This record gives sequence, structure tokens and C-alpha cells, in this order.
Amino acid sequence: MDDNRIIRTEYSDLMQKAFIDYAMSVIIARALPDVRDGLKPVQRRVLYDMYELGIRYDRPYRKSARIVGDTMGKYHPHGDSSIYDSLVVMSQDFKKGLPLVDGHGNFGNIEGDGAAAMRYTEARLHKITQEAFLGDLDKDVVDFVPNFDETEKEPSVLPVKIPNLLVNGSEGIAVGMATSIPPHNLAEVADAMKAYMKDENISTRELMRYLKGPDFPTGGIVINKDELLDIYETGTGKIKIRGKVEVEKLKGGKLNLVVTQIPYPMIGMGIGKFLSDVAALAETKKTSDIIDISNQSSKEGIRIVIELRKDTDVENFTNMLYKKTRLEDTFGVNMLAISQGRPETMGLRQILKSCVDFQFEVATRKDTKRHAREQERKEVQEGLIKACNVIDLIIEILRGSKDRNMAKACLTEGKTTGIRFKSKESRIMAEQLKFTERQANAILEMRLYKLIGLELEALINEHEETMANIYRYEDILTRRDSMAQVIINELDAIKKEYAVPRKTVIENASEAVFEEKKVEEMEVMVLTDRFGYAKTVDSATYERNREVADAENRFVFPCRNTGKVCIFTNTGQLHTIKTADLPFGKFRDKGIPLDNISNFDSSKEKIIFMASQTDLNLYRLIFVTAQSMMKVVDGGEFDVAKRTVAATKLEENDEVISVAVLREQKHIVLQTTDGFFLRFAVDEIPEKKKNAVGVRGMKLSEGASLEAVYYTDNAVESTIKYKSRNLVLNNLKPGKRDSRGTKVRA
Repeated sequence: MDDNRIIRTEYSDLMQKAFIDYAMSVIIARALPDVRDGLKPVQRRVLYDMYELGIRYDRPYRKSARIVGDTMGKYHPHGDSSIYDSLVVMSQDFKKGLPLVDGHGNFGNIEGDGAAAMRYTEARLHKITQEAFLGDLDKDVVDFVPNFDETEKEPSVLPVKIPNLLVNGSEGIAVGMATSIPPHNLAEVADAMKAYMKDENISTRELMRYLKGPDFPTGGIVINKDELLDIYETGTGKIKIRGKVEVEKLKGGKLNLVVTQIPYPMIGMGIGKFLSDVAALAETKKTSDIIDISNQSSKEGIRIVIELRKDTDVENFTNMLYKKTRLEDTFGVNMLAISQGRPETMGLRQILKSCVDFQFEVATRKDTKRHAREQERKEVQEGLIKACNVIDLIIEILRGSKDRNMAKACLTEGKTTGIRFKSKESRIMAEQLKFTERQANAILEMRLYKLIGLELEALINEHEETMANIYRYEDILTRRDSMAQVIINELDAIKKEYAVPRKTVIENASEAVFEEKKVEEMEVMVLTDRFGYAKTVDSATYERNREVADAENRFVFPCRNTGKVCIFTNTGQLHTIKTADLPFGKFRDKGIPLDNISNFDSSKEKIIFMASQTDLNLYRLIFVTAQSMMKVVDGGEFDVAKRTVAATKLEENDEVISVAVLREQKHIVLQTTDGFFLRFAVDEIPEKKKNAVGVRGMKLSEGASLEAVYYTDNAVESTIKYKSRNLVLNNLKPGKRDSRGTKVRA
């Protein structure tokens, strides 16, 4: 057979198969949790590895690096960062309602600071993880599968005794799908599971009498209680959650608004974003009620303090925070998990059904093995009791046998050949013995002290206890109600020891409504310096500092504080911003970078012209590009609602070099990079739409481009500095548009 033969196949078929294989690998073996134990593969492997290493709750902590390395080498060969991240998240009580790992060291915080490197931190299992997640692993209750290189065995699922998918929730992004399951209260989940076990036809509405809704570790207030039923029916929806605020009254009538609980989606960088958003409300004059804001959060909990003025309408201010910041946020629910080897979006009943079925499967395997073990004990105990009743005969057989096999054959099959007996009666009795092999081994290994009366009585009591256990296991295995009660008892024990009070409040709340204080409309002056920092000042301030303002700023123009500012760039873009977004203040204030409040990007484009959008409606604009394309556009075309639009159409490798308002100008002067000047009448420039390229204004030499654009009025002499001489633009010989122009010598 030729090993070098070429197999021809359709490329699209190959790509389709490869992508589907990759997608399913990510979905099943990486990103989504199993509905039975609520764990992703990496989480399951980390916990199992800690169990195998003996890092129990009552033993010393071990370095995280040891856990990560061992997990990666044995079970999860996908890089150490994903394993350590998983270990960290399972230890964070602000992300998990029930942390599974007991971390020692810096494991990050609620404000988004990351954990220390794995070589510095230590970890061990929590007690509940050991008891409720890993406790039955040695009882052959789940299947073990080969690891990636078939050198180890790992559990396909952990025998978790609680619906962990609901208790801890889960978040993950696969290929073409994502899961987002909120955490819930352990006690409520246990009660809901018990209710389902007692009545499998129970409705979602009835289940929600026990499980009120999500219980986020950060607390907060869920405000759309009436929508939760549909979310738990379908497995998808949006939960609206608010932070909890309290009002503190201080001396002198001052008020503090204190955020003590935050929405779950805010954890991490969202807290810093909230602080900056609140500060921006004050900076942009959306509110004048804020005196100061500080983050006083600590290990004891969240405490964000906003100092308010005495006369603040606290309710209106709080509603503004809900509306304008992430103090009110949305948690998107998509309860997607792996069920029977395939991804499925499940409602509350389906999740509980899967968990209950899994509990019955685990209990059946566990009690089947227990029953078999008790049957073995029963067999041995009955053999020993029977042996004690004929102990003289047993001793006679042992003394008369040449070896163990001869004695064992006599005990199990009644073979007496080769054994010396004291009497014929003893031989006849020995031939009637029919012990089982297991009983015979137990008799042969029995110690003499078992013949003591008290020991025999204890053996009989053990046998009675064994028989009781057998009857109990048979009852559990044959009657579903009995098995259900065992599972319920285990749930109650876990609930009693580990349940905590609910943190999240569930209610219906009206939409946050606040009245914005009407801004007094006035004319302000917009000042933009050469670095792209802009601000506004009142007209009186500008008049007092007119000379300095005009000298220090590149663009200075009046604008209504309720209007918009237009920014034209060399790339042909028009960016608009609200004048109110520019800081209003003192003349010497620095201003704000235009990059921060618009789509303008100073690293990729340059500002060519700025003006008030209202003023542009009254005039026309002249556009000139480096490749000498030009046109006049009606200013009304730039009265747009979008933040960014194309102000003009550009040919390849061209850029805008001049935008000017057409007022009293009579002539336009174009200057090229190779020293040509062309002066012609502005009336020769045609009016076009903003999406047109325009017409050519001047013929350019090869490799040359326009360098500058000037305008002249017949009544006013215009002079520029060109190289070493003063050039009077009015004295240039008038020409025609699209001509060569005049070469000016230095």
C-alpha cells in the first residue's frame, strides 16, 4: 500500500467538518457547565486534583502553583492561566454564592484587582466542597474516564449533592453560544429541589414560592419581580438589578448618600467606571448637588460615599444615578448547560429535573454497592456463627489437614481425603459441611479470641445490624419514596450547616424618573487650543481676555450652550459634540481633550475647522483638498443627528487642507508645495452636495500638492510671509480656476 497517496476532498467540506469539531470541543469540553454538577471541565479537574493531592479543609494550605501544575500535567493541558483563573474565581466570595476553594493570600478583590501570582498564593478545599462535591467519589457512584494521554483516570462528573448550577451560577462563552446563569440562595435551591422531588408535576410558579429569584453575593435589589416567572420558564431574559443606597445625615444639615451594595454586573472595573461617571455628572454640570465622592470600601464590604449639598432632593438624585450610571444594571440570563452530552437552554424545572435524576442515579449506584457489601458481610457473619456452633469439628479439621487448601476443600466441599479425624462420626459430620468460599476464608483467618462468649454475642449483634441494613437498602432501592427521603435528609443536613440568609432583595419597582434641572440658555465662547483641548467660557470672560484668548487658541467662536459644535478633520469626517459636554468654567482652566467626548481620534486625524452647528446653517462652506479638489457646500447639510458623518468625499491618498465659511471673500488664493500661486474668483467654485468630490481648482505639477489656502477682499490688502519676502496676495495676477498659476520666486 502506498502511504504517500493524495486524498482529494472539497475544501469547504473539510473546513466545515474542522470547524464543527472545533466548536463542539469548545462547547462540550471547555466553556459550558454540566447541568448535573454545575461545573466546567477545568473547575471539575481542579477540585478533583486537590482531592487527589489530599488538600482537604482540615489540612494545611498548599501552593496554588502546585495545584495548577499538577492539574495541567494530569488532566487539563490547556495552559496554566485558565486553570489558575478558575481556581481564583472558585475562591472569590463576591463572585460565587458558595465558594468552593479556601484561598490564602491575595486572590483579588471586588474592585477588579487581580490575584497575586500562583507562586505566592495558597489554597485548599472548603469543607462543603469536600463533603457535598467529592465525598462519594470513592463509592463508585460516577464513571471515570481516561485523561488526555490515557495515563490517568478522571471523573466524568462529580457526585454533587446540591444543584450547584443554580447555587453558584455560571458564565462562559463558547462558539456560537454563551451561558449566563445567576447565583441563587442555597437554602432556597434546596427547598425547591425538595418540592420538585415530592411533586414532579409542580409548576414553575409554585417552585418560585421556594426559590424567590437570584441571590447575588453582592446583594442589590432585583426590581422586575414579575418578569422572573417568564425567565425561569424559558431560561432566558433580563434581570434588572439596582445597588442599595442609604442616606446619612451629618452635622450642619449635610447629607451623605452611601452605596452599600452594588449590582452584580458592576463587580470589577465597573466600580471605577461608576465613580468616574458620578464625577462626570458634576463636571458636565448635569447636577450641582455633588460636593465630593470617595470609595471607602474595605474587606467589610462596599461603601461608596457621595457628599451632597444641604438642599439636595435625595430621591431625585438617586433616580438620576439609576438612570445615568451603572447603579442600575441588567444581568442577561441564558441558562445554557450540557445535558446528556449536548448543549441545552433549560428552565428552572428542567434544571431541577436533571439534578434530581442525577441524585437518584448516584444514590442507586451508591446503595447498590452498599447493599452488595452488606450481603458479603452477612455471608461471612453467618459462616462464622455456624462455625462457632461446630468449633470442635473445625479445630479437628484444621489439626488433621496437611495444608490450607486441604482444610478449605473440606469446609467448602466436604472432602475429607487425607485428613486425620479422631472418630468416624467426625468424618461423617465433616463431609456434610457446605461453607461458601468467602465463609471458608473467614473461618481460616479467624482468631481464637473470637471464641470468647462476649465476642460471639457481638458477632450475633453485628449480624442483626447487617440484616437491618440490608432490609433498609433493599427498601431504598425498590421504593422511590424511600430513596427520595434519603436525598432530602442529606439536603437538609447541608442546608442546616451551610445555608446563609438571602442578600438580594426581590421586588417590583417603578422605573427611575428624575427631573433634570433646566439649563439656562446662554451664549458661550468655545476655545480650542493647538493640543486639541476645548472648553467654554461666558462672553464677558472672553471679552476681558480677548487678546490672550485669540493668541493662545486655534479656534475661538461663539455658540449656544444648548447647541452643538462641528469638528471637520483632514480625513473628510465631521464629528459633532454637545456644547454642554465641554467643561464650562474659568479662563485659565485647561479644558478637556476632544478625543474624550467625541469620535475624533487625534492619533489618526487632524482638526481642520471648528464652528457652531447653528451658525453653519446660515452660511455655505468652501472645501479644499491637497490634490486641489474644491467645492462649496450648503451649511444646512451638516445639521446632522449622528455623532460622525462624512463631510466630503475624498479620492485615494487625498486629504482636506482647508474648510472655510463663505462670507465676504471675493478671491481665493491657492499655494502649492513647489511655489506656484493661483488667484481666482470665489464665484468660479461650484456648489455641490457634501458627498461629492468637487472640481479641480488648480493644475499641479507632478508630485506637488496644495500647501495653503488664502482668501482676499478687494477692499482689504492681504499680506503673507513667503520664504524671505512679504507677498501681497491682492497684487497677484488674477487667473482662472483649473489653470497653472504663477511661480513666485523667493
